[in-house]
Amino acid sequence: MSREFRSGPIPGWYALLILGLFFLGPFAIMLNFSFYHKITGGLYEPAFVLENYARLMSPFFGRILLMSTGLCALASLAAVIFGFTLTYCISNMSRRGRTFWLILFVSLLSLSEVVTGFAWSMLFSRTAGLGGWLYALGIFDQPRALSPGFWALLTALTFICIPFVVLVLFPPLTRLPRDWIEAARTMGATPAKAIATVIIPTVRPALLAAFILSFIYSLGSYILPIMLGKPRHWTLSVHITDQALYQSNFPFAAALSVFLMVASLLLIALVYRLQKNFE
Repeated sequence: MSREFRSGPIPGWYALLILGLFFLGPFAIMLNFSFYHKITGGLYEPAFVLENYARLMSPFFGRILLMSTGLCALASLAAVIFGFTLTYCISNMSRRGRTFWLILFVSLLSLSEVVTGFAWSMLFSRTAGLGGWLYALGIFDQPRALSPGFWALLTALTFICIPFVVLVLFPPLTRLPRDWIEAARTMGATPAKAIATVIIPTVRPALLAAFILSFIYSLGSYILPIMLGKPRHWTLSVHITDQALYQSNFPFAAALSVFLMVASLLLIALVYRLQKNFE
């Protein structure tokens, strides 16, 4: 390999090749498949019909799409809030303390969604988890399970997104000059006001990036909604699998997948637009 190739930028044709091989090609196949017509017996035939997308506009699936996107957006917002607080505290620690906590959060990423879901289901169980503890403290009149339910699923989705938020926010927060906060405090700002007026505007692009990453990751969650949520709390990934494997409606599953991808791209475009307006 020549020195020019190693030191120069990646050729445009190579980037287009990778993009077409791993994204545009599969997306084109899925898009074409979403227009197929489902026939009796779980089969389908090539066609160009809009009934799969029209079905997305029905009140039933409209509520599902609104619930799924709203739940993931709320979990992402909570993850950004808690993740920013944690990362800010970590960034003010010593080098050894930063290393310890970063290793801890990276290790959380190594846990599979199955292990995480099982741990949270045990924590929200009736006797061995919080339900039994709250009963022992006299808060509940009897032991009760806290899952499946909306808040159990929201908590678990927030938990799996926090490590991503920490890793995204750690570099910009550690590069911030510490004398900025001291200068704001000298001018009479409280610690909370100094963070709101100095730190947050400075790291706003990283906060938006963390929100997008958390939203896309939680929207693709499959195990946690099944283990901790009721059917009305299922994410789009669960409904895609249900339509493809259990309903044998592959064209409609493809239409749901296209909607999921388009919704993610629109969110990225919207956040990018908001960021440009802030600049």
